[in-house]
Amino acid sequence: MSGVCYHPVRRNHQRFFQGFPIGFQLGIDLGGSKLAIAIADPDGRLIAHKTRPSRFSGDPEADLSAIAADAADLVSESGLTASDFDAAGLSVPGPIDHERGAILDPPNLPGWQEVPLRARMSELLGLPVRLENDANAAALAEWHYGAGRGAHNLVYLTMSTGVGAGLILDDRLYRGHRGRASEFGHACVEWEGERCGCGRRGCLEAYLGGAAWTRRLREITPTTSRVCVLAGDRGLVLPEHVVAAAGEGDAFAREEMGRFNHYLARAIAALTFALAPEVVVLGTIAAAAGEKLCFEPVRALVDAQVWPTLRDGMRIVPSGLGDKLPYYAGVCAAIDGLAGSLSD
Repeated sequence: MSGVCYHPVRRNHQRFFQGFPIGFQLGIDLGGSKLAIAIADPDGRLIAHKTRPSRFSGDPEADLSAIAADAADLVSESGLTASDFDAAGLSVPGPIDHERGAILDPPNLPGWQEVPLRARMSELLGLPVRLENDANAAALAEWHYGAGRGAHNLVYLTMSTGVGAGLILDDRLYRGHRGRASEFGHACVEWEGERCGCGRRGCLEAYLGGAAWTRRLREITPTTSRVCVLAGDRGLVLPEHVVAAAGEGDAFAREEMGRFNHYLARAIAALTFALAPEVVVLGTIAAAAGEKLCFEPVRALVDAQVWPTLRDGMRIVPSGLGDKLPYYAGVCAAIDGLAGSLSD
């Protein structure tokens, strides 16, 4: 694995999280393009973490065994054993059945239908496993450690391979009926619009998701565009090339960023009317684009569509955790699940 980082381990120490005792936690974040594994000490500090590209064979059992082996290696290399940990947190793409601890049929994980993820990973790791939707886990991470600290009501939106949302409402993670809330990436923003990876048309993910945007760009990017020059070939274009070219003033890239901002603002406006959040935290593509290319125009678009009484005091901000967000997401899945089980 790549990106390995270690810090000194502090033993025989315990902190309290919302009144509950917390020890060492193992966090695993399974993304469409990257697997991130982290260990947090009782103070919530990351003491070790590493990443590798996600590799999906189509055989969930083989994939899970490989993930568990990578996690066990990090634990061993950190000088710890399974007995040092309270739990492992597993942050995964939805949809999931939270009660059964199963992943159902994620659009971006081929072959992963009705996988009993919590039970199987618990067997492989020798630890209690807390399963959480990846966007929910990221919302928890930003709420506890990042840009949403101090907020009582928070919306988190991520635009990576797909589009995910996580909600903190009245100081609690909101999961909805059977734990299936926050699949806002599949809210329809254009009737009979672009085809989405889930099989429907017009989903937000079809406009803001990295995979969908990449497919579009490789079909329509002009060969004379700075986007194509940065990528080296139209068949290699990625959203990051659009962001970079837009920063240089390329007309095509600016137009594509305008389209991205338009649909992002639509989503935020709808969420604002429904939930009245104090803060909207945006990750991945939006965070990479920054203030001038994304946040300033999106704030202006939202302001034009939302009542002043709702937008007053609401902040739209980038993720505060940057590239450490996946590590904290897995860890927060463990911590929040542990606190929930202790409060039952």
